[in-house]
Amino acid sequence: MESNQSWIAEFILVGFQLSEDMELLLFAIFILLYAFNLLANGMILGLISLDPRLHTPMYYFLSHLAITDIAYASSHLPNMLENLVKHKKTISYFSCTMQMVSYLAFASVECLTLVVMSYDRFVAICHPLQYTVIMSWRVCTFLAIACWVCGFSLAIVQVSLFLRLPFCGPQKVNHFFCEISSVLKVICGDIWINEMFLFADGVFILVGPLSLVLVSYVRILWAILKIRSKEGRKKAFSTCSSHLCVVGFYFGIAMMVYLAPESSHQEEQQKILFLFYTFFNLLLNPLVYSVRNAQVKAAFHKVVQKNRSV
Repeated sequence: MESNQSWIAEFILVGFQLSEDMELLLFAIFILLYAFNLLANGMILGLISLDPRLHTPMYYFLSHLAITDIAYASSHLPNMLENLVKHKKTISYFSCTMQMVSYLAFASVECLTLVVMSYDRFVAICHPLQYTVIMSWRVCTFLAIACWVCGFSLAIVQVSLFLRLPFCGPQKVNHFFCEISSVLKVICGDIWINEMFLFADGVFILVGPLSLVLVSYVRILWAILKIRSKEGRKKAFSTCSSHLCVVGFYFGIAMMVYLAPESSHQEEQQKILFLFYTFFNLLLNPLVYSVRNAQVKAAFHKVVQKNRSV
């Protein structure tokens, strides 16, 4: 293993082959999107903590989703921004490993949090009279902790399997960050165990939860159609359609990356999908859960009016 150690001081992130001027332009665009992510999700967290009307299970899980979005973006965007502005493409072995742990963990936590949020909506619409009993704070806390523990456990297992592998030759990773399936392609040894666990994780964290979400929303849709009040149907459908949009976008891209069969152009497609997910998701979640949410907008106006009166 000592002969391999000298080869893994750092990795070269191939990313996209662009001119220096184009890299600076992308740096300016990406840093604005990243700043928007921090500001928007920070605002959601602040409003939920300040307004007692938002101290409900739905917004409790939304606060966890906002934290996950900030953490996921921060796991690899700062390094990518640094590489763009400095026109370098290297990353240390330690930083690469930490990137893999963090992005795998936070992506899994976000996936599980979306499932829990769909369960919360299912209980609220299909069992409204029992909602406060079923979604007690004890249950909500347990579900939130379970999401975080499960997400980080899966990530640690994956990276532990990665750390045992030998390297040789130039470590050119065909990605803009240390995405685990791309890093595994520069391994010299047998990676079938890693690929098997990665696929199994994909099934466990994507196919299973997505099936639960779809079952929940079929039940929700059936319950909405039974609501006699037109206004009630509209309100219930608006809340759930927004969440379903986020779920479909998130799970769809993740399944295309990790469960689709390999092809000769898959690596380039994966890079585009990851880039699209990273930055579009920065915009989607805050917009869906703030701009299109009446209660969050009301809390925002309340804070603005309070500051003006002061």
